[in-house]
Amino acid sequence: MSHRSQASRSDRALAAFRAGGPVLVHDHDDREGETDLVYPADVVTPEAVARMRNDAGGLVCVALSDSVADAVDLPFLEDELAHPTADAHDLGYDDRSSFSLPVNHRDTFTGITDEDRARTITELASAASAVETGVGYGPEEFAAEFRAPGHVHVLRGAPDGLGDRRGHTELGLALAAAAERPPAVVVCEMLDDETGRALAPDAAREYARRHEFPYVEGADLVAALD
Repeated sequence: MSHRSQASRSDRALAAFRAGGPVLVHDHDDREGETDLVYPADVVTPEAVARMRNDAGGLVCVALSDSVADAVDLPFLEDELAHPTADAHDLGYDDRSSFSLPVNHRDTFTGITDEDRARTITELASAASAVETGVGYGPEEFAAEFRAPGHVHVLRGAPDGLGDRRGHTELGLALAAAAERPPAVVVCEMLDDETGRALAPDAAREYARRHEFPYVEGADLVAALD
């Protein structure tokens, strides 16, 4: 693929994200080798949640930047678990998990419906914006709005972003930063209904073409945004 084509794909992804649309991001074949459906968290609707659970099928997560997570005292989940299962991680694709606490917004009911999850997701984006604007939003304000455990899994971005880690968490957050959106993005792995495995890149590209969504390789995004 030419450098011009790679740049064009990254530019299209950035333009879509800036406009509030979803992007398909394939991380790296030598990492997870997965394609995620990625949305700016501040514009997620119940219909977008339905698309993620029906068309993607993976775990619906909200990635927050390290600075936002730090400001509201959101830890890495593995650091909080006093159980033998958390003693050692042997991930085949990374040094540590990005998972933080799963939460629900306090104004939701069960937290799992499309409407409830969309509410939690957009309120997480609002919280991230509040932290960024420096209005004194911290752990107490966050706890007043959200409860844990819940049905929206929060991911904590690496401190130096793509300089530390090149997972979907950091790729999505880098895309949000470049698009001047809040440091909160939704990521959901695309799975194959027939095999039960990660959706192959060719199939993900076809899905993107059919729905007129941008598809971009993680390496191209890193080159364009890092």
